[in-house]
Amino acid sequence: MTQPTYDAVSLAIMWDRLISVTDEIVSTLVRTSFSTIVRESYDLSVVLLDAEGKLMAQGSFSVPVFIGTAPRTLRYMLEKFPPETLKPGDVIATNDPWMGTGHIFDISVMRPVFRDGRLIGYTMSITHLPDIGGLGFGAAATEVFHEGLRLPICKLASEGTLDPFILELVETNVRVPDQTVGDLLANVTCNEVGGRQLLDFMDEYGLDELGPLSEAIRSQSESAMRDKIAEMANGTYAHEIQIEGVEGPSTLACTVEVKDESIHADFTGTSGCVRHGINVPLCYTNAMTLYAIKCMTAATIPNNEGFTRPVTVSAPEGCLLHAQPPSPTGGRHIIGHFVPSLIFGALAESAPDKVQADCGMMDLMTIQGTAPNGRGISTIYFSSGGFGALAGQDGGDTVPGPSNMAVVPVETWEAITGMTVLEKRFLPDSGGPGAARGGVGQAVHLRNDSGHPMTVFCMANRTEFPPVGFDGGQNGQMREHRVNGEIVHPKGSYVLQNGDTITLTQAGGGGIGDPKARDRAKVLADVRDGFVTAEGAERDYFVTF
Repeated sequence: MTQPTYDAVSLAIMWDRLISVTDEIVSTLVRTSFSTIVRESYDLSVVLLDAEGKLMAQGSFSVPVFIGTAPRTLRYMLEKFPPETLKPGDVIATNDPWMGTGHIFDISVMRPVFRDGRLIGYTMSITHLPDIGGLGFGAAATEVFHEGLRLPICKLASEGTLDPFILELVETNVRVPDQTVGDLLANVTCNEVGGRQLLDFMDEYGLDELGPLSEAIRSQSESAMRDKIAEMANGTYAHEIQIEGVEGPSTLACTVEVKDESIHADFTGTSGCVRHGINVPLCYTNAMTLYAIKCMTAATIPNNEGFTRPVTVSAPEGCLLHAQPPSPTGGRHIIGHFVPSLIFGALAESAPDKVQADCGMMDLMTIQGTAPNGRGISTIYFSSGGFGALAGQDGGDTVPGPSNMAVVPVETWEAITGMTVLEKRFLPDSGGPGAARGGVGQAVHLRNDSGHPMTVFCMANRTEFPPVGFDGGQNGQMREHRVNGEIVHPKGSYVLQNGDTITLTQAGGGGIGDPKARDRAKVLADVRDGFVTAEGAERDYFVTF
């Protein structure tokens, strides 16, 4: 059978249409979810895959750490439930860290899509659950078994009928069953909507199958990615950094080989796994590597499997970036978020105008307790440091990187938790000085006014090693956590009694270029806007008033 071909205009229109379908799935997921983690913070991803399991389109609102994970997850699902055994209305799910996204707090939910009795593709959604039992979302676990309920690949629904045992199993094991089961069912719902929309799309364009269109989209992405990689200087580039662990620093190392139109990143030399929940499965390391390479090459291409083809990743089994069971992985982002910094550092010589200075990164803190209305609380507080500078462009102030979750609005946060947000303010001089300034961090001051004790799990990095500036740019300010004014371990757990406070001082991003080269007008504007003090302007930029 002759495969259809697509002219550039038609392909672009149909490609955009598929992305709009994924965005509608996201909208359904957000509208039907129960937790602020999904509804407000968008810790999620949705994808469309063809009948061969190839990723065609991903929602515009998707977390970078989910780049490239869905096809791999689907392969595991189809090994257990082969395509020929699937029926309309079936729903498959798992939160296994090594089959999914790296920790048990993310649930991956898949639904096959049928057209006239034929399997034509799959929808999949991924969300961070508000709770999955165990110790809770944090770095305190010493084995994966401490972290909560680990669901093997299971059939959550058969031909449209939900499995009551699985729902009861989840409900019995979590602190906030209404939110957790509600979010789980929101995943089921959005995938059903996505399947209907995908069939409507095929009807609209007269498509009997998705394979040829999927291949055309992926081929275009792959070609554009290879063209951009070809602009980089061939060579083998190595980089190594020290990062804070739990009981001492760890080493992350990589060697990046740029060869014509492809890139291979190897993480040999990285320290081994530790007995704390900060270990990183390879799926997460792969996602963060893809994110870094994409930022440097073809950042505007919508995510699909095509752009991932020219990039390969390897790491020794058992190292911090290729954790094996039963290593705990709950706080894998604490280490995994350093992977882009590691890649940028390695490729600074090959593409100096495309790398980003280090970000202050996002700070996550799990909150468990009882709200003033007596309902249970298990949720996440997100706040961010400053974005790293780029060549000729200042880093965004209090903009997260390399992840992109949104912050829960103050009014919403106070209403659901009983925690009062006493203060949120920019931290002047926290962004690394440079010709392009690093984004400033912030101070967030919270008080437990719930009337009950509240447990917090801190998951902070950038507390011992600052965000690094590049090409003469200076480092950003480091992060710090305080409970009742006293500095605490950034990966510890603490009980806040009623009236106790916790203060999160967020790191600034690194700068790029010699601060002396910064335009005087920009320095003056920074002082006027409160991002740089007059003393900082004189000290760092040699601008006096």
